[in-house]
Amino acid sequence: MKVTLDTNVALDVFQRREPHYAASAQVMGLVVTGAIRGVFPAHALTTLYYLVRKHAARPDAEAAMEQVLRHFEIGNLDAAGWQAARSLDLAEHEDAVVATVAERTDSAYVVTRNVGDFAGSRRPAVTPTDFLNLYSARPPR
Repeated sequence: MKVTLDTNVALDVFQRREPHYAASAQVMGLVVTGAIRGVFPAHALTTLYYLVRKHAARPDAEAAMEQVLRHFEIGNLDAAGWQAARSLDLAEHEDAVVATVAERTDSAYVVTRNVGDFAGSRRPAVTPTDFLNLYSARPPR
């Protein structure tokens, strides 16, 4: 199974944001161990680095980047993908880009804490907790 992570899930882990840390860390742990495949949107790499660096130190930002680059497929969009994202009826353009990355990488889900922002996505959005419940009910073979 493959999932696309929204930036907020990675930030929950790298910034240890409570009360979201535990569930988000478990989802990322499934990617790190190879139990599932994870996609991280390319456009979100700079946001991740910037926000971790802003709230911690440069080594923390570098460590976050290293973890993502080592364990996740990086989901890039070409011009047609960016146009497809613009055509989605989502309130935020960034969410439309994440949804399009999920579709283009054949991810089963977008894992996000902002499920409502993905109404209209062609891939279902689920919270980290809901994904863990789905996964435990029917882990991939």
